[in-house]
Amino acid sequence: MKTPAPLTAFAALLLAAVGVRADDWLDRLDTALTFNAASGEVRAHISGLIDAESYLVQAPAPGLLFTNNNYLFNARFTLFFDAQLGSHFYAFAQARFDDGFDPGYSTAQVRLDEYFLSWKPWADGRVRLQIGKFATVAGNWVQRHDSWMNPFITAPLPYENLTGIWDGSAVDSVETLLGWSHRPGSYYPADGTDKVARLPIVWGPSYASGAALFAQFGKFDFAAEVKNTSLSSRPETWDATQVGFEHPAFTARFAFRPDPAWNVGASASVGPYLTDAAAPYLPPGRDLDDYREIVFGQDLSFAWHHWQIWAECFEARYEVPGVGNMDTVAYYIEAKYKFTPQLFGALRWNQQLYSTIRDDDRASQPWGNDLWRIDAALTYRFTPRIQAKLQYSFIDEDSPERPHAHLGAAQFTVRF
Repeated sequence: MKTPAPLTAFAALLLAAVGVRADDWLDRLDTALTFNAASGEVRAHISGLIDAESYLVQAPAPGLLFTNNNYLFNARFTLFFDAQLGSHFYAFAQARFDDGFDPGYSTAQVRLDEYFLSWKPWADGRVRLQIGKFATVAGNWVQRHDSWMNPFITAPLPYENLTGIWDGSAVDSVETLLGWSHRPGSYYPADGTDKVARLPIVWGPSYASGAALFAQFGKFDFAAEVKNTSLSSRPETWDATQVGFEHPAFTARFAFRPDPAWNVGASASVGPYLTDAAAPYLPPGRDLDDYREIVFGQDLSFAWHHWQIWAECFEARYEVPGVGNMDTVAYYIEAKYKFTPQLFGALRWNQQLYSTIRDDDRASQPWGNDLWRIDAALTYRFTPRIQAKLQYSFIDEDSPERPHAHLGAAQFTVRF
C-alpha cells in the first residue's frame, strides 16, 4: 500500500482547507452511526480513525518500523464499535485495515484487534469484569495510545525498542545472545531482517486475549488480568485461536489518585515469553513455563493548566535458557503543552539500560545496546475531528555500527 509523498501532502492540505465543511459532514455521519433501542436501554455507536503516516528513517529502521528503505508510508483505517446493554453490560470491538499491526510489517490486511464484553455487577461501576481480547492493564500509555490521543506518532521506548530476546528459538550460548542483541563485535544481519524475531519489553498496547477484573474504591484503582501471552508477545500470538492458555501470563496494576491532577500507579507482570516454536531448543526436562518475562513498572501522570506530564519505568527480567537472568530497565518522561486550543507541542526523553554478562572471553559487557532517544512533536487540530502531527527523534545507541540515528515522521488523522 504505497502512496507518493506529494500526493499525501496534497490530500492533507486539501482536507485542511475544507476542514470546517468536512467537520459538519463528519458530525452528521457520527449522528447517523449512533443507534438507540428499547427506550435507550440499548445504545450502539460506530466510530473510527483514518491515518496517513510518512516516515523518514536511517535504514535499518528503528523500533517497530519495518522497512529496508529510508522512506516508509503507512495508511491505516480503524473502526470502533461499542454498545451499552442496559446498565450492566458493555461490548467493544476494534477492526483495522492496514499493512500490518506495525508500519510496514506485512501486506494489506483486515484484522479484529480488540473485542470484549464487560459486566458491572453494580450500576455504579466500582467493580467490572471483562473477557475477550483487549489492551493490557499495565502502565498508563496504553490508556492514550491511539493516534488521536497520543501526542507523538511513535510509542515510548519500552513499548517498541527491540531487545536481543527471541520468542521462537532459545540461545545456545552467551555469544549467540550477544549476536541477537547486536552487540559490538558480534555478527548480526546488517539489513535488520532479524527484527521479526526480536521482542520489546511490551509490544505496543499488547492486545492479548483473556479476562480482567477492574475495581475502584475511593481514590484507589485496581486492575488484574490473565492473558494467553506475556507483555512482550507479538501481535500474531494475541488471538486465542492462535495461542491458547496453556502458558498464561498474569498482570496487575494498582493506582492512587490523591486529587484530580495526579495519578500514581505500580504494575507487575509475569508469564512465559517463548512460543511453541522454541520448545525443541530447550534444555532436556525443561518447558516453556520455566522461562518467564518478569516485569515491574511504575507510572505517574500530572495535569495542570496547559501542562500534561506522564512518566513510566519498567524493570524487566528474562529467564534465558542456558544463560541465566537477563535484566533491562527502560523509562520515559513526557510533557505536553497546549499553546492554543488547536496547537500543542510535546517532548519526550526515553532511555533503556541493560545488565552485564560475561562473554566467552570472561569479559563483562551489557547484554544489549544501551541507548537514549529524544522525541519532539507538534500537533495542530484544524477542527475537533481533523489534525496533523509532525515528529522528530534523535537516537544515541552504544553501537559502533550506528551510534546515532535520526527519525522524521508526519501524520494526518481524521476522526469520525
